[in-house]
Amino acid sequence: MTDTTLETRIDPSVAERLPKALLALRLGVFIVMIMWTLDKFVAPEHAARVWEHFYLIGGLGATAFYVIGALQLILVLAFVAGAYKRWTYGAIFLLHGVSTLSSWQQYLDAFNNLLFFAAWPMLAACFALYMLRDADTLWTVNLPKEANG
Repeated sequence: MTDTTLETRIDPSVAERLPKALLALRLGVFIVMIMWTLDKFVAPEHAARVWEHFYLIGGLGATAFYVIGALQLILVLAFVAGAYKRWTYGAIFLLHGVSTLSSWQQYLDAFNNLLFFAAWPMLAACFALYMLRDADTLWTVNLPKEANG
């Protein structure tokens, strides 16, 4: 069987540029996700309104959002570090997918909710990162292949 490294399957110049492009996507997604995470600590009442309106989950207090925020912070930091890629990239893709789809009513009134459409290219970036996670090697932590998946 032949060597199946990334460099042997695609043009070497593309293989050299791909990690830089994936790093840019990872950092861009991180910026959005870290702000959503910090919102749970800085303004848990805002997070509560978002969850009630978009996810139909009401009655959660500040403590619940501090816990959710802490768990999300761990996930987002592992994601930006490129750790446990199968799980962290997958979880970010799933969380953002749920967020994007839960906003379906805003898409029906498109011109009054234009900013909601920014969720779709970010969802595409999350998908690309998940699918290309093995090629996302720039500025990532070194973990055993089994752990990093």
